[in-house]
Amino acid sequence: MPPHIALLVNPVSGRRRAAVTAVRLKQALRDAGARVHVYTGRSASDSRRMARLAASDNPDALVAVGGDGLVHQALQGVVGTGVPLAVVPTGTGNDIARAFGRPSGPARDVAAAILRGRTRPADTVRMTLADGTQRYYLSVLACGFDARVNERVNDSRFRLGRAGYVMGLLAELRSFAPVDFEIEVDGRRIAEPGMLVAVGNTSAYGGGMLVCPDAEPDDGLLDVVFVREAPVGRFLRLFPRVFNGSHTGCDEVVVERGRSVTIRAAAGAAYADGERVGEPPLVCEVVPKSVEMLELTS
Repeated sequence: MPPHIALLVNPVSGRRRAAVTAVRLKQALRDAGARVHVYTGRSASDSRRMARLAASDNPDALVAVGGDGLVHQALQGVVGTGVPLAVVPTGTGNDIARAFGRPSGPARDVAAAILRGRTRPADTVRMTLADGTQRYYLSVLACGFDARVNERVNDSRFRLGRAGYVMGLLAELRSFAPVDFEIEVDGRRIAEPGMLVAVGNTSAYGGGMLVCPDAEPDDGLLDVVFVREAPVGRFLRLFPRVFNGSHTGCDEVVVERGRSVTIRAAAGAAYADGERVGEPPLVCEVVPKSVEMLELTS
């Protein structure tokens, strides 16, 4: 039988670049002899439903054509199923694709890599919200200042990638007040005011910002980065160091590592994979090697 490939597409991602990319990829896959089924999500919840529908048909791969948000929805369909997940990035941040290898070259080369079927197992993070709802994420959960910046950027009419994030950061600083955090990492407790906490399965968010620079998606551990309360001036000098990961050497930054992380705080909504997921309290637990990521780089 010919290989069966499911394409999950957010047609408006990347100013509709995803739709063009998906059409070219679909044709390249069919030219290579694959059977292709396209699933189009018109909203986050619709994409999540489509991902589960696609995975239930047990394709040889589910390929997410879009940004990190679409990959997040695709993950909800494939985690624990054995269906490999591939990422063809067309969004603004594309941190997940960066972590697992961004495909390059024309559509026929990407199609060839998909059909080659080379995979690597990766950890995911099971997040449990206060109401018992569970979601999975692949990259970083942000809570506190950075999540509020994300909220501000998402509410904006303009999507400028990293530049938009920096503009949102400067705007949020005018009104942000430190949050009283209570964080437990495998039973070890942090309880003090702080600016933000990030729980990373991979290293980056916000279009390449290395908030958890040493995080690895296959080591069975979560990297936790907590930034203590700091004056605005000091925070402004510290925060740019997130672009190269050197912030973890600052006195205001606490780094922990563990398998289970609990966050309690009146910090507003948290974001995971760039998607709004709800407010603390919440629990993050690593699920080792629970998804097969398709390698699309040579």
